[in-house]
Amino acid sequence: MRTARATAAAVTAVIGAGAAAVAAGRFASDAALKLPPGGPLPTEPRLTVHGTAAGQVSLTRDLAALRPGRYGLAGDGSHAVVGAVLAGTSDSADAVVRRLERVTLGSLEPGDHVWLTPNLHVGDPGTALGLDHTDLAVPGDLGSLPAWFVPGARDTWVLAVHGLGATREHTMNVMEFLHRHRFPVLALAYRGDPDAPRSPDGLNHLGETEWHDLDMALHHAVDSGARQVVLYGWSTGATMALHAAARSAVRDRVAGLILDSPVLSWEATLRALAAARRTPGALLPLAVRAAQGRTGLYGDRGPGAVRLERVGVPTRIFHGPDDTVAPWRFSRRLAAAHPNTITLHTVRGAPHAAMWNADPHTYEEGLRRFLTPLM
Repeated sequence: MRTARATAAAVTAVIGAGAAAVAAGRFASDAALKLPPGGPLPTEPRLTVHGTAAGQVSLTRDLAALRPGRYGLAGDGSHAVVGAVLAGTSDSADAVVRRLERVTLGSLEPGDHVWLTPNLHVGDPGTALGLDHTDLAVPGDLGSLPAWFVPGARDTWVLAVHGLGATREHTMNVMEFLHRHRFPVLALAYRGDPDAPRSPDGLNHLGETEWHDLDMALHHAVDSGARQVVLYGWSTGATMALHAAARSAVRDRVAGLILDSPVLSWEATLRALAAARRTPGALLPLAVRAAQGRTGLYGDRGPGAVRLERVGVPTRIFHGPDDTVAPWRFSRRLAAAHPNTITLHTVRGAPHAAMWNADPHTYEEGLRRFLTPLM
């Protein structure tokens, strides 16, 4: 009898431990699968505002606060734009002073908790940039997809699509550049975004199903007069661009790809986001398996890199070794495997999806050189 009770207790303990492990894996996978649009990535540290002065803001001294370039500074109900670190402006070993270019929303007060974001603009192309645009509703499989259309004189359109933790506001970083070079721009909101339909399971699929929405936008562009299209994606938006260029029924209209910080291994990105939430290393494989079970990521192909067997168009990748969300090594491998079609523009000192922010002038010159043959 004692043996039976002991066996039952052991089985119960094993079942309990197994259930706890499954729950822990599910919770860890939420770091990527339930990442809200417009919020900070788990990898982005929170900074404290120490104070402001004319054209200056003092922030917690952190490696993030020392990044080169221009960034949005987002908080609870606030948004500002900061520029370069100002040398010699603080006697405090705990603070970094950056140029404060403007406050676009709310206010910055001492003690506020903020984070750096690639998004420099809030609102829409009209309110943020002064660009004429049309609000569109692109028909999608799950419902209407909001989009901004900024007209241009060329018949080569640029379809811009954001990635993890962002909204279509992110695309406005390069919208002035594209408008200046007379490209029509269609910036898409897709499933899970504000005012867009939800995925049926309410989860992010890291581009694996979301690409269907980009495909619908591609069809819309072709039906609206685009002779050819350049797909421009950040993060998982770059993953969507790869899938659309390989699988769309109108992929012959895709003239080029621009991929910024592409997520080329969903497994590596999910692990990175879960680890940033302090998930113990032993639980990371459970997070991967939980994500597979919840979303069917990659179906029967297993985890691995996005392949380009069916994509033969010119491709420019902007990426760098400081991206802790989408490892740079996958972009290097991809470019090395396709030297005739892919060029890799390496950007150092920039976090995920912020390659433009680190050095806007050099980034835009790379864009210009890539797009000139496609005009």
